[in-house]
Amino acid sequence: MSMLDKLKQMLRGHEDQASQGVEKAGDAFDARTQNKYQSQVDTAQQKLNDQLRRSDPPPPEQR
Repeated sequence: MSMLDKLKQMLRGHEDQASQGVEKAGDAFDARTQNKYQSQVDTAQQKLNDQLRRSDPPPPEQR
């Protein structure tokens, strides 16, 4: 099981809170870098949120 799979399993049911955390972390990074990497941060935030929102079926051990 990959690390991303483990994270998704842990965050299952808490996608909204995780998404808020991603946004907050990205905003903090933008503030510290004076928005120098804003487009890259926005892309990373979007990709992370897309991964969090994907509805994968639960692993066999949790069915």
